[in-house]
Amino acid sequence: MKRALILSGGGARAAYQVGVLQALAEILPEDNTHPFPIICGTSAGAINALALAAHPGNFKESVHALANMWRNLTVGDVYLHGWSDIFKGLGLLGLSLFNQGIGRQRPLSLLDNSPLWDLLGSRIPFHNINNAIESGKLLAVSVSAMGYTSGHTVSFFQGHESIQGWNRYRRAGVATPLRLEHLLASSAIPTIFPAVRINREYFGDGALRQLAPISPALHLGAESLFVIGVSGNRSSNKPNKRLPVKHSPSMGQIVGHLLNSAFVDSLEGDMEHMELVNKLVKLIPEENKPADFKLRAVDNMVISPSSPLDVIAGRNVRYLPDSLRFFLRAIGATAKGGGATAASYLLFSTEFITDLMELGRQDALAEAEALKQFFAK
Repeated sequence: MKRALILSGGGARAAYQVGVLQALAEILPEDNTHPFPIICGTSAGAINALALAAHPGNFKESVHALANMWRNLTVGDVYLHGWSDIFKGLGLLGLSLFNQGIGRQRPLSLLDNSPLWDLLGSRIPFHNINNAIESGKLLAVSVSAMGYTSGHTVSFFQGHESIQGWNRYRRAGVATPLRLEHLLASSAIPTIFPAVRINREYFGDGALRQLAPISPALHLGAESLFVIGVSGNRSSNKPNKRLPVKHSPSMGQIVGHLLNSAFVDSLEGDMEHMELVNKLVKLIPEENKPADFKLRAVDNMVISPSSPLDVIAGRNVRYLPDSLRFFLRAIGATAKGGGATAASYLLFSTEFITDLMELGRQDALAEAEALKQFFAK
């Protein structure tokens, strides 16, 4: 069975995915060395996706290397965070108002993520992707980014020569050798990190306007989906408790909801739609299906956080550098300001990453029996 791994976006929240993968490496039998012939990632999930796809070893070895990279990650490895860097970013945003909102020196962004370019360029051997495809270890890997001119989500993929690109409403699949530019474009959170030019267009975070996050995996031939989300919404069917309102929404709280709408809501909505289609397809007897009937049931399993990540983020904001902590406090991106969700996307601190990796590992271990059954199919 062609099984796909789908890794959603979420900035620092993607550390949760690494914890789940660590547990999965423990749970799977030794002979299951390559459980995912198809790997799809968006935003920070694209970093995890390409790190796995480009690693020359087996699944356990690639997960171990990925976990080591995250475990040793610091804020300074992702973006410049000195006082001068923060004020420079704010200054460039302000100066753009005198240039029709266009950045003169570089694409507009609050933060400079040049350290991330250096880190990923030295840690991910992109040339190994082709080797993995030729050896049969990998069928395809894709990363998604949004074009700022077209408004289309483009899934850049590298895979077996038999896989064709696709065009759908506001989304497309383009076959190309994956490079560092595709990865940084996919993870360029709007206004936070600069857009990246690929060919004739600037691209930003792939979670933006991604109407069907699971579709790239299906287009690449997936028959079964393993999805790792970064939201705890799916773990509870109970309605949210009504919380007391202490103040009007802060800027950080508003930004947090906007980021969640991009990184979380689309995936959850797409999964819900797929589950509904699965039920409808199973209700139709085989003898009643026309010859050109293309819908099919897709086996899937989802692992999502059992604890709210914004609460964990609220406890860990204090570990950020003084400059960034001052900025986040000023816009209310803290537990007190109600905007800890926004902070969670930038919280590349060792403490927060460790907490998320452990949460992911424990959540997956709690589903050990279900995972064994799912991967035994």
